[in-house]
Amino acid sequence: MTKALFLAHTAAPSGAELATLRLLSALRDLGRADIAMAYTEDGPMVERMRARGVETLLLRGRFESRAMTIGAGPVRLVAGFAALLRLGWTVGGAARRVGARVLVAESSKALVMGIVAARRARIPLVWQVHDRIAADYFGRLPTFVLRLLGRWCCAGYLANSRTTLDTLPVGRKPALVAYPVVEPAIGTTRSTQRPPAETVVAMLGRLAPWKGQDVLLRALAATKTRPHRVYLIGGTFFDEQAYRTELERLAQDLALPVTFTGHIDDPGEYLCDTDILVHCSILPEPFGQVIVEGMQAGCAVIAARPGGPAEIITPDVDGLLVDGGSAHQLTAALDTLIADAALRTRLADAGRLRAADFGSAATAGPVAAFLDDIAQRNDAAGTPSSSERNPYG
Repeated sequence: MTKALFLAHTAAPSGAELATLRLLSALRDLGRADIAMAYTEDGPMVERMRARGVETLLLRGRFESRAMTIGAGPVRLVAGFAALLRLGWTVGGAARRVGARVLVAESSKALVMGIVAARRARIPLVWQVHDRIAADYFGRLPTFVLRLLGRWCCAGYLANSRTTLDTLPVGRKPALVAYPVVEPAIGTTRSTQRPPAETVVAMLGRLAPWKGQDVLLRALAATKTRPHRVYLIGGTFFDEQAYRTELERLAQDLALPVTFTGHIDDPGEYLCDTDILVHCSILPEPFGQVIVEGMQAGCAVIAARPGGPAEIITPDVDGLLVDGGSAHQLTAALDTLIADAALRTRLADAGRLRAADFGSAATAGPVAAFLDDIAQRNDAAGTPSSSERNPYG
């Protein structure tokens, strides 16, 4: 059984971190991998991971996530990069102590740390990629650097969608599309689809400009029948509070009945009260966990293409697709669904069946086999496992 150490730079509960929590829980339940999780910042995910019975390490350093946001200046980026390298050395020592045979980096920042850590522990590095490594998201220079690091330093890739995989310099290296695990909702009761004038619309996800909440509000303002309630479910991250303020002002100006819930650990109660879930990112979404969560909760779903949503939804079968950033197309789709409760019910029923394809069994087994293969390739190359060396060296 392969000992795999997963590495995250943050313990804040955002999409990638929650996906990792669900994956490690599924791997633990499967019993085919010996797993541990390392965080380099404290936060809610530390206790949530421990509550799932996963061995969890907290390796504090002087690195701060804010130092290396996409909009950070060059001085902060250089300082943050140096802090990541120092912290990577610490992670490498921890990998030796726990006897890890594979290190899995859960973000681009974790990748930088992981390169140093894997070299110190002399174990292979796998990059689990939750974002498209593309210039429209990271910028040209960071994208070039990340692809270069992946090509030179990674033994393999785990990607959360084919869309994400297509942005990676895979070459001949092992790679696996591992769709995020979506867990079944427990203890919630589903509302039936309501008449048009009573419709509830929701959007689930972090409040960020590229997520397109403003596009949704403008689209809703142009609908023939406005919804009775609108939920914007999600908090802000880093420096996005100004965007929430902008959205609150826009909702007031458009006289829309919007409730801003803030971050919700378990949005199931809101989703089960929602008739139509909207995803409308203006950049291609790497995957779209919220889409599957909405399907699972029995919502009729509208999502934005291109990207991961097009891998989830079959148009007019289990949801509707619109072009990302098009308020006009979104309004038309909303008008169609708001006016037709029977159509909403049909799409929601098919969506629940589709959501079942993203359960733990579909992902955990292939990921465990992939990590075994990476470790065996490393062993075959003659590199001793970390458990065979002095753990403090």
